Amino acid sequence: MSYQNIDASLSPAEVKAIKDAFGIVLKKLPFLVNMTPHERKIVFKTGPDSVSFVQNALDAAQDHPSILPGSFSTKGFEKDVDLFTTLTELGTLAESVASQIDDTRLAVGSEAMREATEVYNYVKAAAKTTPGLKPIAEQLGERFKGASKKKQPDHPEA
Repeated sequence: MSYQNIDASLSPAEVKAIKDAFGIVLKKLPFLVNMTPHERKIVFKTGPDSVSFVQNALDAAQDHPSILPGSFSTKGFEKDVDLFTTLTELGTLAESVASQIDDTRLAVGSEAMREATEVYNYVKAAAKTTPGLKPIAEQLGERFKGASKKKQPDHPEA
């Protein structure tokens, strides 16, 4: 693994500042939408690979306005292209940050689970000789109930 034991924490003030920063981002993008799954399915798909196509089409529209109908707004198209390009860049950045947050969450969660399992093993061992630990061992053991049961085949072999 490319990381060592992660030894970090966030103060309540730091967490608030991060949440506030996300709030600022959302405030700066008041036009963001939430699509339904159906809308996502039927909308004309674009992505990072479409940027050059869209830009080239804008260049063609700007260079040859006479081929377009009067109802076509090249200015509106230009605004859409600019916003699409900017949102593509911001989306890539946001995905990178989200990926790093998720990878770090998984890594720290793994560390915490390993440490919790170690505590559980100590509690189980100590519960044999220390009064009051048996209920704690049982409570911690609930996490592993069913994990040790072997799954029965759906159809017994004949």
